[in-house]
This record gives sequence, structure tokens and C-alpha cells, in this order.
Amino acid sequence: SVASGHNATSSTFSSPAGDVDLVLAPSISSSIHSYSANGWSVGDYWQFSTSTLGFTGVNVGWDQAGSSTGPGSFSLFYSNSLTGGAFILLDGPYTVPASTWNTTLAAPLSITVLGGGALDNSSAVIFRLVDQSTTSVGGGTVGTGGTDRVDNFTVSTIIPEPATVALVGAGLIGMLAMRRRRS
Repeated sequence: SVASGHNATSSTFSSPAGDVDLVLAPSISSSIHSYSANGWSVGDYWQFSTSTLGFTGVNVGWDQAGSSTGPGSFSLFYSNSLTGGAFILLDGPYTVPASTWNTTLAAPLSITVLGGGALDNSSAVIFRLVDQSTTSVGGGTVGTGGTDRVDNFTVSTIIPEPATVALVGAGLIGMLAMRRRRS
């Protein structure tokens, strides 16, 4: 799994206080840093890539916030080996809130996007959180020093609880028993 950022202008990338994760759950690990950058222009993005081979029901989630002069509107795009490299809109645009981010305060915007099967069983999936506007978090114009932060970017699958699996199994056994009685 790899995380990166792309800005057309001169930018400062850093990993200040926060909790960045780029993992294929359920093996989530933590650190005490987030990703942060300034110098944003429309089309600049955060990028995360991983493999989802062998996984179905893949979803993504992350936390995001910005300074009052940071970019205020992003969209989530994805590309995978099944789309031939084309980036496709998965969610957005969404509004990024202002934040004073630190190691004890989570970002005020937490997003989970259901993949709907589009992210399943791919040797390479690339996610991009793309800046969509020149309007800042505070409603003005994005400033050169305006920052955006991303944290806890997680790629996960929904694994049914054992009780749910048992209930479905019991239902199937009951249906088979009824079918045999009718035969």
C-alpha cells in the first residue's frame, strides 16, 4: 500500500499530529501522524493505492479537514486494473470542514464510501481525493498557505459476524428441509 500527494504548484508536504493509516482492514495499525499539504490548485490530489485481490465488499473510509484558507471541496475517484487505468468518480463533491487537528481530536469529517463491487478483487486500486474548487474551507479563495489534511485512509471489507453467518446457515438448512418434505 502506498500513499502520496500531487500538487501542480510548489507545496509543502508534512505529517503533523494525527493518525494516518493506509491499510487493508482488518489489520489496522496506528501512528501519530496525518498527511498535510498546502499550495493547492484545482485538480491536485491525495493518492492511495493498494491491492484488493481476494476481497469482496470493499469499502473505503477516511478523515479529512483543512485550514480556513485550505481547499474546501473534494471528490473521490478510483482506478483499478478492471477499468484499464481510467479514473471514475466514486463519491462527491463533498465539503471539507475547518479543523484544529491534533493527536487527541479526530478530524470532524469522517467519510465511508461503499464500493458497490467496483473495488473488489483487483490487483491494483488507486484512490484519489481530488481538489474540485478554488473556494476555501472558509468560503474565500484557497490561499497558498492553506492546508488540507487526510487521516485514517482505510480500505476494508464487510465481514459478517458469526451469529449472522449461523442465522443464514440455519435458514438455508430449514429451506432445504422444507423442500425435501414437499418432494
